Amino acid sequence: MESARNTLLRLKSEGRKIIGCFPLYPPLELLHSMGLVPVVLWGLSDGVRATPDADGRIQNYACSVARRLAQFVMAEGKDLLDGLFFYNACDTLRNLPEILLEGVAESGAAPLPMFRMHVPMTPPAQADSSEYLRNEVRNLIASLEKHSGLEFSEERFARSAELYSSMRNLCRLLEAAVAERRLGFADFCETLSSANFLPVEDQIALLKSRLASLPPDPAPKNFAGRVIVSGILPPPLAVCRLMDQAGLLVAGNDVASLFRSYAVAPSDWKDAADYYVRFYQGHFPCTTLLNLAERRMEAVMALALEKGADGFVFVGEKFCEYEYFEIPDMENLLRKNGLATLAIEISLDDEDNVEAYRTRMEAFSEVLLERNRPKKPEGVRS
Repeated sequence: MESARNTLLRLKSEGRKIIGCFPLYPPLELLHSMGLVPVVLWGLSDGVRATPDADGRIQNYACSVARRLAQFVMAEGKDLLDGLFFYNACDTLRNLPEILLEGVAESGAAPLPMFRMHVPMTPPAQADSSEYLRNEVRNLIASLEKHSGLEFSEERFARSAELYSSMRNLCRLLEAAVAERRLGFADFCETLSSANFLPVEDQIALLKSRLASLPPDPAPKNFAGRVIVSGILPPPLAVCRLMDQAGLLVAGNDVASLFRSYAVAPSDWKDAADYYVRFYQGHFPCTTLLNLAERRMEAVMALALEKGADGFVFVGEKFCEYEYFEIPDMENLLRKNGLATLAIEISLDDEDNVEAYRTRMEAFSEVLLERNRPKKPEGVRS
């Protein structure tokens, strides 16, 4: 498994055309069907350790996702990317395109082609925006055709959709292996983070290989409790390892760049435009998709019950307002339903200083152990 930068350098040397995507849920199938390698520019911590170019244009109270993404595009986009795609996600990301255009221009490089689409954020109960979204998809297809000189094909799109469906299913199988104690959560996160920067065909090969390498039997039962991990990004790998060491068994996750990305996808559709109406309206609820916000609480609670979770670990991306707005109500709901909760915060400078989290993980593990300890009948002495 390579770093993001090395992966993209290798793909460029092979003549692949790479399009960097800002938001978490771009139309991957469509971009792939047009001969592009779509890469979601999240999880760049291994290659972007400092953000000097981004800091000159973005406030330091923006999240690390935006700052690293901007740094990567301005410093290396001209060499590694053939274009950028974005839709209206959070407030920070939706304002980046113009900033990046100026940053790239100041470096003397030619501007990167930019493709955009507007995803309606109106709740379905309030208004039906399906036709608007269909038109947005058709306009995006026309822009891609004009830029690439390649005519869009519904047949190619269907093949791409089938590949991404296979990839998402493999992600779910690998996640299940974590709950079965056949794979550590740290290894799971590392594998999926590496897969993110690969063409979907290579993602499938990597995930199949990882699944084939797993032991058939679970590790001995030495965990303190079953937890759901939530957040925009997975915890840094060092924090994931602390969770494994503390005996926190990750029975499932509600991480935006993990489970929310592969949880569901349309199983049938009429054409590409219809596919994305179903994709965005039926997506697992995420704080970056405001049209689905009302379903978040119910969906997360249902996930926790389905996985038999004892606890919930929220890994906050510092300055991510969308996530932080919901967490107080989420914690109250989870506690009312008998789950213990732990909230930690990760910022741009925290990923190398994780020992502070060890005590909190171990203390949370002890809470779950005590909750799960068999209760002695009344009148029985220790």
